[in-house]
Amino acid sequence: MKKLLLPLITLVLSFSINAQELETILLAKEDASKLTNAYLNPAMKGFIYSMNNGWYHTAKVHKKFGFDISIGVNGSYAPTKDEIFNISSLELSQNTKVVNNVFDTPTVLGSNSNNATTAELEYTLRDDQGNQIGTANFTMPGGVKEDLLVNTVPAAAVQVGIGLPFKFEAMLRYVPKVGSDDVKGDLFGIGVKKEITDWFGPIDKTPLHVSLLAAYTNMNVNYIIGDVNGEIEARNAVTQFKLKSYTVQAIASLNFPIINIYGGIGYNGGSANIDMKGDSFYANYTTPLGTDRQDLGTNPLSLISNSASFNTTLGARLSLGFFKVYGSYTLQEYNSVNAGIAFSFR
Repeated sequence: MKKLLLPLITLVLSFSINAQELETILLAKEDASKLTNAYLNPAMKGFIYSMNNGWYHTAKVHKKFGFDISIGVNGSYAPTKDEIFNISSLELSQNTKVVNNVFDTPTVLGSNSNNATTAELEYTLRDDQGNQIGTANFTMPGGVKEDLLVNTVPAAAVQVGIGLPFKFEAMLRYVPKVGSDDVKGDLFGIGVKKEITDWFGPIDKTPLHVSLLAAYTNMNVNYIIGDVNGEIEARNAVTQFKLKSYTVQAIASLNFPIINIYGGIGYNGGSANIDMKGDSFYANYTTPLGTDRQDLGTNPLSLISNSASFNTTLGARLSLGFFKVYGSYTLQEYNSVNAGIAFSFR
């Protein structure tokens, strides 16, 4: 079960290599949320689209109490435009300045190669009268594009589907809390499929099947930062990722003895909440007299990211008795691929 959340855990660990750089964004105080959101938002959107993928590989529902077990992997591609962001477009306060003239800096899904230049920023700390009393410099972290499998934001799931009366089918995805000492996560998803082929008269005598599908997935990951010392000081710090996604689709399939062609149209959406919490957070600024230590509170970073898109899916499945192999491609804001195997017993 642990391997089901490894894609997200791997991504969290990949950019935690640059964790000190990510945490130093807190030096920007009132601009920290805008900068962090611009950096992380593409990854959160990618996960939402991946989590919504792969719910079906046929529109035909099981007979009552028939069931299948599917093991699938999804990956979403971020558009090239979301591999970088422009700092000048964020409308930061006058206290935050770019000092190396690099305004286009990588997002977390951008490049981490030696040729990728990141922005260096300076934050000016001011008193209540607007006088400068201190400064701090920090560098935006690089991306993790080269660490990702075929440049996709991945999500995997084991899914169980069971046939119910009245041509309904219930689907469940579940992973208990797993991971390492530093990163732990869990996943839960539920869906329902209703076959409506008989609504269209004689086509229920053909290989064509038509269904409606709705599904919801919730994933939580905690990344333990612990104690941090330096320009940013933190005690018992943790970053919490809470992702929720939903999809509604009309799907159809042509079911032949060996080959099954399927597809659908629908709407995907979701949200991601990111919170950095701890017993305490402090920022240290350089002043003419030494260091000015500013209290950032116990929850210095709280972000909400939303995404939504219409989608179109086309896929194929190979049936070898109860064993199935399938794959599909989905066109949406972040195009997605899905591949997997299933064991089906009708």
